[in-house]
Amino acid sequence: MSKICNSLAQNGFDVLLVGFKKKSSVSLSKKIYRQKRLSLFFERGPLFFIEATARLFFFLLFSKSDIICADDLDTALPVLFASALRNKKRVFDAHELFCDMHDVVTRPRIRIIWKKIERFVQPKFPVGYSANADYAAQYKKMYGVNYFTIVNCPRLVDTDIFNKKKENLLLYQGAVERGRGFEQLIPAIKNMNVQLLVCGDGKYMDELKQLAINENVLHKIIFAGYIVPEKLPEYNHEAYIGMNVNDGFGASFYYSLTNRFFDYMHAGIPQIANNNPQNKLINDQYEIAILVDEITVEAVQSAIIKLLTDKDLHARLQQNCFQARQIYNWQNEEKKLIEFYSKL
Repeated sequence: MSKICNSLAQNGFDVLLVGFKKKSSVSLSKKIYRQKRLSLFFERGPLFFIEATARLFFFLLFSKSDIICADDLDTALPVLFASALRNKKRVFDAHELFCDMHDVVTRPRIRIIWKKIERFVQPKFPVGYSANADYAAQYKKMYGVNYFTIVNCPRLVDTDIFNKKKENLLLYQGAVERGRGFEQLIPAIKNMNVQLLVCGDGKYMDELKQLAINENVLHKIIFAGYIVPEKLPEYNHEAYIGMNVNDGFGASFYYSLTNRFFDYMHAGIPQIANNNPQNKLINDQYEIAILVDEITVEAVQSAIIKLLTDKDLHARLQQNCFQARQIYNWQNEEKKLIEFYSKL
């Protein structure tokens, strides 16, 4: 969202990014676009959703704007109602296949509710964009909407990314949630001379630490916590291998093209990733990763050992990252974004 808002603001749009303030929220840094946080009494559960929906609806109803963008399904209802009442244009930004996310698919009753919401609102958002072509194809198949693709790549910057790597340093960056490969990764490093850096936080953190204790690898893991995007390069430029596997449970995971896929690419980090359609499409072009068909402890361990021991392979993948990031970067993606909003 920060990249989208920055690009729009730099190209003459008056942008307001609206979010919610929680106890765990970090302070907002100064941006070239406006920011607003709505306070909430509840922070989780059904009451959180009801309160957040109501507060966002009334805020949008009385705020001046020409276009209102819903950031995924959890903000779609208030955006739909406010834009309809005010006769304003609305846009859908699809980061995920929301109803097929791991946290939703694993809770069938919750998924039924979200699916009903999706069936109601999605056809009423005929224009928008998604994180990759497979997501767009799925929305087209389900609801007949035509979303184009804006890939969430980092901005290309000149930096020395190849001479700072610490051998044996593995990196995971992103949300710390169930299904992100930790269940396989933690046992995999038990008998390996490696260190794992975890940049991120989430609901699974306590379980992750307990898993590390149970496997006697807590001393091998650095929990850096949530890192603001501007600071992430300071961490990922030192990593030798990037971890980007998940359990593949749910269509959102299967069709995913994660932010860290491109963050690792831009930092020159060969990665271990799922052999899913989007990863394979790019890896067939540039070979920047070892793709794993089945995410098991043995498969993850084997891939790590291969990248640690085969220096020629690691060097080749690293150099390929440099080529790939010349194509997959925000400077290229933001052109589509600006063109889209300019035509609305």
